Amino acid sequence: MNAPGRRVAHLDMDAFYASVELLRQPQLRGLPVVVGGRRGGGGAAPMALRAYEGRGVVTTSTYEARALGVHSGMSLMRAAREAPDALLLPPNFEAYRHYSALFKRAIVGIAPLMENRGIDEVYIDLTDLDSDSRSLGLRLKGAVHEATGLSCSLGIAANKLLAKIASDLDKPDGLTLLGPEDVARRVWPLSVAKINGIGPKATVRLHDLGIRTIGELAAAEPALLDRAFGARLALWLRESANGVDDRPVVTESATKSVSRETTFERDLDARADRPRLSAVLVELCERLAGDLSRKDLAARTIGIKLRYADFHTVTRDLTVPRPVSASRDILAGARECLRRVALDRRLRLLGVRAGSLSGPSGTAVPGQQGELPFGEDPAGTAGTAITRG
Repeated sequence: MNAPGRRVAHLDMDAFYASVELLRQPQLRGLPVVVGGRRGGGGAAPMALRAYEGRGVVTTSTYEARALGVHSGMSLMRAAREAPDALLLPPNFEAYRHYSALFKRAIVGIAPLMENRGIDEVYIDLTDLDSDSRSLGLRLKGAVHEATGLSCSLGIAANKLLAKIASDLDKPDGLTLLGPEDVARRVWPLSVAKINGIGPKATVRLHDLGIRTIGELAAAEPALLDRAFGARLALWLRESANGVDDRPVVTESATKSVSRETTFERDLDARADRPRLSAVLVELCERLAGDLSRKDLAARTIGIKLRYADFHTVTRDLTVPRPVSASRDILAGARECLRRVALDRRLRLLGVRAGSLSGPSGTAVPGQQGELPFGEDPAGTAGTAITRG
């Protein structure tokens, strides 16, 4: 049951990465701009999407590019076919983290009960605040714009599920209040995929049952859903379709793991491209160490992720005796993990993960001396060969 009188907001920054880039390069406003692919720093010159070579995906795009059919997660090759004249910018994550911190600081100055859901979205509990919902929404949007120069879309409803749906109804720069009386009119005609938690596979399964809209899901026979999804998931589907969600706004949560990964612009060979792989591995470990430092955390588990050219993905983890946080120690652990995988196929992606997180520690990972994958051993000896798992 939804708690009576409860008010939850979902605030979502509008085309966040692209909007930050437009702040820094205002001459691009009104143009179809795509962020993705190459790495780069602030002020990188845009290039025509048609001229981009290499793989990669669209991180985000302006609404002008979206109108041409370019969306987040699309491969850049496909995006170039859809909108060859769109402009491509490399992502600058340092800038995005900066603006993320600014808008969240502005929010908690008004409504301190905030749940961080990522770099560009939050949930906010408004239940105990005195102002009416519309006034609070306008105040929050104004504070975010004043702090960042960016727009956001805000949905306010009785719970997190409906608030998230509401924030997407009137983008960009929207403010949507969604009451129980609005569910049938505004929510039920939407695709079932609009319910946060119903992914592509579940959407296909529901379509196979003849259920395409949230309203059709709300009216579905319980026995039909039970047979297709099991009783527990079927109950969640029915409740979600009817706007029922009792999840609290969680203002504090423990970070379980932190990871960094990169997809190569071309598939790399473990032997022929060892210098490139070594440099990427070192950079990922340095970035991961920086993430841990900012969060004042250390890891008891170091892991790696490899995706081969045929898209087969493998992971390996190493539990270390004491928590580590320095890039040197993460690198040593990652290389130990790499010793346990086959490097006999070309590689598409490389990632490094830190898990089992706790307070900081400077204790090093005890590693074997000698040959380690992708470059030098922990002591810095150059010219070592690749060790296959």
